[in-house]
Amino acid sequence: MRHERLQSCINYLLTVSQHEVFQVFSEGLSQFNITPGQYGVLRCLWEDGPCTPKEIAQTLRLENSTISGVLDRMEKKDLIRRVTDENDRRSVRVVTTELGSSLKEDVLRVIGELNDKVLSDLTSSQREALIRDLSLIGKVDMPEEG
Repeated sequence: MRHERLQSCINYLLTVSQHEVFQVFSEGLSQFNITPGQYGVLRCLWEDGPCTPKEIAQTLRLENSTISGVLDRMEKKDLIRRVTDENDRRSVRVVTTELGSSLKEDVLRVIGELNDKVLSDLTSSQREALIRDLSLIGKVDMPEEG
């Protein structure tokens, strides 16, 4: 029976790749005093507007308990606020603060630069294939072009 090398194990490759990407993004986002996870929350709010913590957790594929801690830290940094839903007093919505909203343009520009940096060793077609393949593996629905 032939044993595959660790370097050909998909879990190993994805884990070390994710760690490398996380390091690059952590460093790049530190100028805004946000983490990659906090960027994910902000991106949800920038794209979808006010969301419930559960909706954010579902979009980011995080546990509800995990998102709660992320939101607590973001609230302390004045990036988001939790507000009671006017239509359902039992429901809470997360909204960006003025600071959280003001970061959008600069953060999105840096995210584009970080994506380019991480993918700099790949050709355009390799980049497209990687994104497509990772989306398939992660069962991520890609937005339609155009």
